[in-house]
Amino acid sequence: MMKISDPVMFGHAVTVFYKDVFEKHAALIKELGVNVNNGLGELYAKIQTLPDAKRAEIEADIQAVYQSRPALAMVDSDKGITNLHVPNDIIVDASMPVVVRDSGKMWGADGKLHDTLAMIPDRCYSTMYQAIIEDCQKHGAFDPATIGSVPNVGLMAQKAEEYGSHDKTFCAPAAGTIRVVDDSGATLLQQNVEPGDIFRVCQTKDAPIQDWVKLAVSRARLTGAPAVFWLDANRAHDAQIIAKVTNYLKDHDIAGLTFAFWRL
Repeated sequence: MMKISDPVMFGHAVTVFYKDVFEKHAALIKELGVNVNNGLGELYAKIQTLPDAKRAEIEADIQAVYQSRPALAMVDSDKGITNLHVPNDIIVDASMPVVVRDSGKMWGADGKLHDTLAMIPDRCYSTMYQAIIEDCQKHGAFDPATIGSVPNVGLMAQKAEEYGSHDKTFCAPAAGTIRVVDDSGATLLQQNVEPGDIFRVCQTKDAPIQDWVKLAVSRARLTGAPAVFWLDANRAHDAQIIAKVTNYLKDHDIAGLTFAFWRL
């Protein structure tokens, strides 16, 4: 069982897990224009245009994979929807807390909980949840009555922040340099890449950052808890946001409040 969300990595996982299907029907799948980064659900959708016999053959080949491959965690076991059907169904910070709550288990095709392995292609999330799981293994399950909670104020609304969405994730076709440039052609950042490297572009709008800071201050004031901005100064994108956050904090009364920036 696995959890994985980056679109390119997601597509890679789909083609590897269903290798027999994609190799046997390679020409037809290419002809149908299936984008594996959209998950197995796209293959199911595209084959609906095929003659019944051919569609049934491919569907049978998909089902045969489950007899020989490791069990997959399910999004909806009643409908046979696995974690490799749609990348948007696999949200790390919505899924992993449930795994922790259920003692390292996820729902299988039989509608029951099973021990699971979680693959998280992000060192921020993966190291955090690894520490959480190791803490549970050492000290036992968390007690919801005493553990408290951590409010999450994100920059997600109305595409306020984009970090690696499908249209901003690129797979290098060859060795070279990927650059992000402004309207004048000036290079904002660049990265040397090799064939197959994944480059994920980040962008954030200024107004939402200001609103984000305001929400963080108000939440810290209401709860009395420290506010941690989930930003790493070693990342170029985060460094720019840290500069803005530091500046916009000056617009608020933060006396008696505690703010910090997280870093790996």
